[in-house]
Amino acid sequence: MNNKILHITNGDKTTISLKSFGFKGRFITWREILGEGKTSTDIGSEDFWKTRFNFLKSSYKITKKTFIDYTLKEYRNLCINKNQEEIVLWFDYDLLSQINLIAIISWLKRYRKHEKISLVNVNNSKLTALKKISELNSNQVNKKYLKRIELTADDIEYADYMWQLYCSNCPLRLETIYKYNPMSPFIYLSKAFEMHLKRFPSVKNGLNFLENHVVNFASKKIVNI
Repeated sequence: MNNKILHITNGDKTTISLKSFGFKGRFITWREILGEGKTSTDIGSEDFWKTRFNFLKSSYKITKKTFIDYTLKEYRNLCINKNQEEIVLWFDYDLLSQINLIAIISWLKRYRKHEKISLVNVNNSKLTALKKISELNSNQVNKKYLKRIELTADDIEYADYMWQLYCSNCPLRLETIYKYNPMSPFIYLSKAFEMHLKRFPSVKNGLNFLENHVVNFASKKIVNI
């Protein structure tokens, strides 16, 4: 496990697990939740981080100091880590991890051109009995690591395009494209975008999937009273 490898993980639990299993190299923990709140395509810009801080402050009462210490300093570590032999991405199957994943790839496309980028998929493509990286044992993680997929230029372009669409906040274009890349190594992305699209208001009544579910559930309860 090469010291010249840069591991980018989806959270502290994953980073801790990988280190405890003896993985060598540098680690960057992506401490953001880009699947929530306003985003923009220009990851890393001053406006981008200002937008993100405002959202995290208003929604989660995150202080400026916490944001700087927890998120920005780790991002700066990413910026200064250059010229590794390989960048390995460790992201889970859920919506938040998948949005973070395509955002990271978009950033790498812009700032780490021509570097080898690999993706570790820890589950199969059937999306059954899914486990997160931090839930796997050392043997399971090592097997998945050895089967990691090197992303092609087309893979990177696709992830970047999906990030652009996600930031556009327009579900119409996503509805027509997110299903149609069966050869993509991003085997969880389609399901993640399916979940994302359910968050938009329905044209029928202006309520999203969860809101409609609550209304229907409440209606059945009232009828049965």
